[in-house]
Amino acid sequence: MASNRADVTVAERFLGAFGAHDWEAMRTVLAPDLAWSMPGTGTISGTIHGVDAAVNRLQEIVGRGLDTELLHILTGENGVTLSLHNTGETPDGRKLDEYLATVLTIRDGRVAAIDSYLSDVDGMSAFFN
Repeated sequence: MASNRADVTVAERFLGAFGAHDWEAMRTVLAPDLAWSMPGTGTISGTIHGVDAAVNRLQEIVGRGLDTELLHILTGENGVTLSLHNTGETPDGRKLDEYLATVLTIRDGRVAAIDSYLSDVDGMSAFFN
C-alpha cells in the first residue's frame, strides 16, 4: 500500500545534523535548489536559496548560542513541520524566547524548501540584529 505521508526520517536527519553542527551531513539533507523563507528584518530574515546560504544561516543561528527544544514533529503529505522553542541571550543582554514552526517540504528524500513561522518576529529581528 502506498503511503501519502512524508518521510519523517529526512526531518530527523536535518535535526541530527543541526544538533551536532555537522554541516557536511546537513549538505546531504538539503536539496541543491533549496529555498528558505524567514520573516522579519534581522540578519537571518528574508528568503535565501541554495545549500551554502542555508548552511551559513544555520551557522549564524548556532553562533548566537540558541537553545533549541523540539516540541513536536508533525507529518503531512508533502513535508514535515518541526514545532520548536528557541531561547537565548546575547552578551549585551538581548533575549529571545520564541516558538516557531519550521516547515520542511520534502522532495526526492531531501529538504527542498523551509518556511519558518515565528511567534515573535520582532523579538527575533532584534536578537539577530
